[in-house]
Amino acid sequence: MASVLDVPILSVRGLRTQFAGPHGYVTVIDGVSLTLAQGETLAIVGESGSGKSVTAMSILRVLPEPPARIAAGEVLLEGRDLLKLDEDAMRAVRGHQISMIFQEPMTSLNPVMTIGDQIVEALCEHRDISRKDAFQEAVALLERVRIPDAKRRVLEYPHRLSGGMRQRVMIAMALACRPKILIADEPTTALDVTVQAQILALLAKLQAEFGMGILLITHNLGVVARVAQRVMVMYAGRVVEEAPVGPLFKDPLHPYTEGLLGATPRMHVDAEQGARQRLVDIPGTVPLPDKLPPGCAFAPRCPKAFERCRIERPELLPTRDGRKTACFLTQEVGS
Repeated sequence: MASVLDVPILSVRGLRTQFAGPHGYVTVIDGVSLTLAQGETLAIVGESGSGKSVTAMSILRVLPEPPARIAAGEVLLEGRDLLKLDEDAMRAVRGHQISMIFQEPMTSLNPVMTIGDQIVEALCEHRDISRKDAFQEAVALLERVRIPDAKRRVLEYPHRLSGGMRQRVMIAMALACRPKILIADEPTTALDVTVQAQILALLAKLQAEFGMGILLITHNLGVVARVAQRVMVMYAGRVVEEAPVGPLFKDPLHPYTEGLLGATPRMHVDAEQGARQRLVDIPGTVPLPDKLPPGCAFAPRCPKAFERCRIERPELLPTRDGRKTACFLTQEVGS
């Protein structure tokens, strides 16, 4: 009998997103596929410019069209293709079945509306509820995300709250309609370490309570290790590795994943060296979408690249241990 985690509520297949440029459309997301099950957390990781946030915004269809367009693919929410819905139908999905929280709440919260009014607006948009009942539920939501003195805070404006409290407000708004999926785009980046831990613990508690799937977008592999079950590594608009968290951290297959882990602080001490592991930067930067090199996009930065990497682009293929990787070296070794 299949478990809940075996049944995807979200399936993205062959997603290709493009932006208009001076010489035509440029592909920024190229053939991304993923699945997310109820109660599961899938982390999408990579450097800035790798395509993580654009993938999420493509799923929610919140990119401005034009200049953006989704040129190919399917985004199936419980079997229904969101890319085929008109805007009215899509508005009913956003915030109700799929919600999103962003890295910096001050860019998402309306500075001239009270916290309570913004939550009430979200509730009334998607549910048949009076404003009085919605206001009472707004207070209950703030209490649920552990904002102290919620009855007073609900009447305040965003600038009166700390960064951690604003992020909690964003979580409360995102969960107002009990969505099936929560997309969290760098939800703890702007917060100090203590508040980060509180936010992550809160998300885990609410996920267990509501049974929602979480798509976590982050560059922080420490966060991934704590909360995710699976990881999808993106580079230059493509998926280069996908694996369960444990195997990926223990034995990364793609040189880019290896580089990301090498640049991440580890909290353990090396038993042989008796010292903390030295961090190693990945040289160079992610190439712009219209300036991708021939072959593997990571080849110019890869210490393991060989001639084939520079002329042929590797496809994302399964390995013998059930993972997926887009690297000739790993595929040759594992095939």
